Amino acid sequence: MIEINYKDFFVPEIPSSAFYIPNFITKEEEANLVKNIQQAPKPKWTQLSNRRLQNWGGLPHEKGMIPEKVPPWLDVYFKKLYSMNIFDGKKPNHALVNEYLPGQGIMPHVDGPAFYPTISTINLGSHTLLDFYKPLAENEGEDISLSSRYVGSFLLEPRSLVCFKEDMYHHYLHGIEERTTDILSEKKILNKTDDMNLSETKTRKTRISVTIRHFPKILNIGLKFGRK
Repeated sequence: MIEINYKDFFVPEIPSSAFYIPNFITKEEEANLVKNIQQAPKPKWTQLSNRRLQNWGGLPHEKGMIPEKVPPWLDVYFKKLYSMNIFDGKKPNHALVNEYLPGQGIMPHVDGPAFYPTISTINLGSHTLLDFYKPLAENEGEDISLSSRYVGSFLLEPRSLVCFKEDMYHHYLHGIEERTTDILSEKKILNKTDDMNLSETKTRKTRISVTIRHFPKILNIGLKFGRK
Protein backbone atom coordinates (compact mmCIF):
# COMPACT_ATOMS: atom_id res chain seq x y z
CA MET A 1 0.00 0.00 0.00
CA ILE A 2 1.17 3.50 -0.82
CA GLU A 3 1.87 5.69 2.21
CA ILE A 4 -0.63 8.54 2.50
CA ASN A 5 -0.41 11.68 4.60
CA TYR A 6 -4.07 12.28 5.40
CA LYS A 7 -3.36 15.90 6.36
CA ASP A 8 -2.70 16.61 2.67
CA PHE A 9 -6.44 16.07 2.16
CA PHE A 10 -7.71 18.66 4.64
CA VAL A 11 -11.11 20.13 3.74
CA PRO A 12 -10.96 23.91 4.26
CA GLU A 13 -14.64 24.80 3.70
CA ILE A 14 -15.82 23.69 7.14
CA PRO A 15 -15.93 24.93 10.75
CA SER A 16 -13.52 22.28 12.06
CA SER A 17 -11.32 19.36 11.05
CA ALA A 18 -12.26 16.98 8.25
CA PHE A 19 -10.25 15.12 5.62
CA TYR A 20 -11.45 13.53 2.37
CA ILE A 21 -9.35 11.12 0.30
CA PRO A 22 -10.85 10.06 -3.07
CA ASN A 23 -9.88 6.61 -4.37
CA PHE A 24 -8.44 5.59 -1.02
CA ILE A 25 -8.79 1.97 -2.12
CA THR A 26 -8.79 0.32 -5.55
CA LYS A 27 -11.77 -1.28 -7.30
CA GLU A 28 -10.29 -4.68 -6.51
CA GLU A 29 -9.99 -3.83 -2.81
CA GLU A 30 -13.54 -2.51 -2.84
CA ALA A 31 -14.86 -5.72 -4.42
CA ASN A 32 -12.98 -7.83 -1.86
CA LEU A 33 -14.37 -5.83 1.06
CA VAL A 34 -17.93 -6.05 -0.26
CA LYS A 35 -17.56 -9.81 -0.84
CA ASN A 36 -16.32 -10.46 2.69
CA ILE A 37 -18.99 -8.27 4.26
CA GLN A 38 -21.79 -9.93 2.28
CA GLN A 39 -20.44 -13.40 3.08
CA ALA A 40 -20.44 -12.77 6.85
CA PRO A 41 -22.57 -15.25 8.83
CA LYS A 42 -26.22 -14.23 9.07
CA PRO A 43 -26.09 -13.75 12.90
CA LYS A 44 -23.41 -11.09 12.32
CA TRP A 45 -26.06 -8.81 10.81
CA THR A 46 -28.37 -6.62 12.91
CA GLN A 47 -31.49 -5.54 11.01
CA LEU A 48 -32.81 -2.03 11.74
CA SER A 49 -35.84 -0.33 10.21
CA ASN A 50 -33.78 1.74 7.77
CA ARG A 51 -30.59 -0.29 7.28
CA ARG A 52 -28.69 -3.32 8.50
CA LEU A 53 -25.30 -3.36 10.22
CA GLN A 54 -22.40 -5.41 11.53
CA ASN A 55 -20.07 -4.81 14.49
CA TRP A 56 -16.47 -6.01 14.24
CA GLY A 57 -13.95 -5.94 17.09
CA GLY A 58 -16.61 -6.22 19.78
CA LEU A 59 -19.96 -4.79 20.80
CA PRO A 60 -19.55 -1.29 22.29
CA HIS A 61 -21.35 -0.69 25.59
CA GLU A 62 -21.26 2.13 28.12
CA LYS A 63 -19.65 -0.26 30.62
CA GLY A 64 -16.97 -1.24 28.13
CA MET A 65 -16.30 -3.52 25.17
CA ILE A 66 -15.15 -7.12 25.25
CA PRO A 67 -12.58 -7.21 22.42
CA GLU A 68 -12.97 -9.71 19.59
CA LYS A 69 -10.44 -10.62 16.94
CA VAL A 70 -10.90 -8.76 13.66
CA PRO A 71 -10.67 -10.85 10.45
CA PRO A 72 -7.57 -10.29 8.28
CA TRP A 73 -9.56 -8.75 5.39
CA LEU A 74 -10.61 -5.93 7.75
CA ASP A 75 -7.54 -5.78 9.98
CA VAL A 76 -5.42 -4.67 7.02
CA TYR A 77 -7.34 -1.35 7.06
CA PHE A 78 -7.04 -1.03 10.83
CA LYS A 79 -3.28 -1.26 10.36
CA LYS A 80 -3.27 1.14 7.44
CA LEU A 81 -5.19 3.82 9.34
CA TYR A 82 -2.96 3.30 12.38
CA SER A 83 0.13 3.80 10.21
CA MET A 84 -1.42 7.05 8.95
CA ASN A 85 -1.78 8.22 12.60
CA ILE A 86 -5.39 9.25 12.06
CA PHE A 87 -6.20 8.36 15.67
CA ASP A 88 -3.27 10.30 17.15
CA GLY A 89 -1.26 7.24 18.13
CA LYS A 90 -4.21 5.15 19.29
CA LYS A 91 -4.96 1.85 17.58
CA PRO A 92 -8.35 1.43 15.93
CA ASN A 93 -10.18 -1.51 17.49
CA HIS A 94 -13.78 -1.34 16.24
CA ALA A 95 -15.55 -1.19 12.90
CA LEU A 96 -19.23 -0.48 12.28
CA VAL A 97 -20.45 -1.68 8.90
CA ASN A 98 -23.71 -0.17 7.60
CA GLU A 99 -25.53 -1.26 4.46
CA TYR A 100 -27.91 1.29 2.91
CA LEU A 101 -30.27 0.34 0.09
CA PRO A 102 -31.40 3.12 -2.31
CA GLY A 103 -33.89 5.30 -0.43
CA GLN A 104 -32.53 4.45 3.01
CA GLY A 105 -30.75 6.92 5.30
CA ILE A 106 -30.18 7.88 8.92
CA MET A 107 -31.59 10.71 11.04
CA PRO A 108 -29.21 13.58 11.98
CA HIS A 109 -27.29 12.67 15.13
CA VAL A 110 -23.96 12.94 16.94
CA ASP A 111 -21.91 9.84 17.72
CA GLY A 112 -21.48 10.62 21.41
CA PRO A 113 -18.53 10.45 23.82
CA ALA A 114 -17.99 6.67 24.02
CA PHE A 115 -15.46 6.63 21.18
CA TYR A 116 -12.24 8.58 20.73
CA PRO A 117 -13.36 11.79 18.93
CA THR A 118 -12.18 10.73 15.49
CA ILE A 119 -13.96 8.56 12.94
CA SER A 120 -12.85 7.35 9.55
CA THR A 121 -15.22 5.81 7.00
CA ILE A 122 -14.45 3.84 3.85
CA ASN A 123 -17.31 4.11 1.33
CA LEU A 124 -18.21 1.15 -0.88
CA GLY A 125 -20.55 0.55 -3.81
CA SER A 126 -22.27 3.90 -4.23
CA HIS A 127 -22.11 7.60 -3.46
CA THR A 128 -24.17 9.33 -0.80
CA LEU A 129 -24.55 12.81 0.63
CA LEU A 130 -23.70 13.19 4.31
CA ASP A 131 -25.46 16.33 5.56
CA PHE A 132 -24.29 18.43 8.52
CA TYR A 133 -26.41 20.62 10.79
CA LYS A 134 -25.80 23.01 13.66
CA PRO A 135 -27.15 21.74 17.00
CA LEU A 136 -30.01 23.56 18.70
CA ALA A 137 -28.72 26.40 20.87
CA GLU A 138 -29.90 26.54 24.48
CA ASN A 139 -32.04 29.60 23.73
CA GLU A 140 -33.68 28.05 20.66
CA GLY A 141 -36.96 26.16 20.72
CA GLU A 142 -37.69 22.79 19.16
CA ASP A 143 -39.65 24.57 16.41
CA ILE A 144 -36.41 25.75 14.76
CA SER A 145 -36.36 23.86 11.46
CA LEU A 146 -33.60 21.46 10.55
CA SER A 147 -33.16 23.13 7.16
CA SER A 148 -32.38 26.47 8.84
CA ARG A 149 -29.48 24.77 10.67
CA TYR A 150 -28.02 23.16 7.54
CA VAL A 151 -24.23 23.71 7.25
CA GLY A 152 -23.43 21.73 4.10
CA SER A 153 -22.86 18.24 2.76
CA PHE A 154 -20.02 15.86 1.98
CA LEU A 155 -20.27 13.97 -1.29
CA LEU A 156 -18.94 10.55 -0.35
CA GLU A 157 -17.79 8.74 -3.48
CA PRO A 158 -17.19 4.99 -3.82
CA ARG A 159 -13.74 3.90 -2.57
CA SER A 160 -13.16 7.19 -0.73
CA LEU A 161 -12.10 7.69 2.88
CA VAL A 162 -13.53 10.48 4.99
CA CYS A 163 -12.25 11.42 8.45
CA PHE A 164 -13.92 13.73 10.98
CA LYS A 165 -12.31 15.17 14.08
CA GLU A 166 -13.01 17.81 16.76
CA ASP A 167 -16.23 19.81 16.24
CA MET A 168 -17.14 17.93 13.08
CA TYR A 169 -17.26 14.82 15.28
CA HIS A 170 -18.84 15.90 18.55
CA HIS A 171 -20.63 19.20 17.86
CA TYR A 172 -22.35 19.12 14.47
CA LEU A 173 -25.14 16.67 13.70
CA HIS A 174 -24.75 14.48 10.61
CA GLY A 175 -27.30 12.42 8.72
CA ILE A 176 -28.31 10.98 5.35
CA GLU A 177 -31.65 11.86 3.74
CA GLU A 178 -33.89 9.00 2.66
CA ARG A 179 -33.93 9.39 -1.10
CA THR A 180 -33.02 7.48 -4.26
CA THR A 181 -31.42 10.37 -6.20
CA ASP A 182 -29.35 13.39 -5.26
CA ILE A 183 -29.42 16.69 -7.16
CA LEU A 184 -25.96 17.99 -6.30
CA SER A 185 -26.70 21.58 -7.32
CA GLU A 186 -29.29 21.76 -4.52
CA LYS A 187 -26.63 21.13 -1.88
CA LYS A 188 -23.61 23.01 -0.58
CA ILE A 189 -20.83 20.48 -1.20
CA LEU A 190 -18.13 21.12 1.39
CA ASN A 191 -15.53 18.72 -0.01
CA LYS A 192 -15.85 19.65 -3.68
CA THR A 193 -12.92 18.84 -5.94
CA ASP A 194 -12.09 19.63 -9.55
CA ASP A 195 -13.07 16.08 -10.52
CA MET A 196 -16.63 16.38 -9.19
CA ASN A 197 -19.48 17.28 -11.56
CA LEU A 198 -21.79 19.20 -9.24
CA SER A 199 -24.38 19.86 -11.95
CA GLU A 200 -25.41 16.21 -12.26
CA THR A 201 -28.17 14.19 -10.63
CA LYS A 202 -26.75 11.02 -9.09
CA THR A 203 -28.76 7.84 -8.59
CA ARG A 204 -28.04 5.90 -5.43
CA LYS A 205 -27.18 2.21 -5.46
CA THR A 206 -26.58 -0.10 -2.52
CA ARG A 207 -23.90 1.52 -0.37
CA ILE A 208 -21.80 0.01 2.39
CA SER A 209 -19.92 2.18 4.87
CA VAL A 210 -17.08 0.82 6.99
CA THR A 211 -16.57 3.18 9.93
CA ILE A 212 -13.37 2.45 11.83
CA ARG A 213 -12.89 3.88 15.32
CA HIS A 214 -11.02 3.59 18.62
CA PHE A 215 -13.06 2.49 21.63
CA PRO A 216 -11.07 3.35 24.77
CA LYS A 217 -12.92 1.33 27.41
CA ILE A 218 -11.84 -2.29 26.91
CA LEU A 219 -12.90 -5.06 29.30
CA ASN A 220 -10.18 -7.65 29.84
CA ILE A 221 -12.33 -10.70 30.56
CA GLY A 222 -9.32 -13.03 30.48
CA LEU A 223 -7.70 -11.27 33.42
CA LYS A 224 -11.00 -10.96 35.24
CA PHE A 225 -11.77 -14.68 35.18
CA GLY A 226 -8.14 -15.70 35.61
CA ARG A 227 -7.99 -14.37 39.16
CA LYS A 228 -8.37 -16.71 42.12
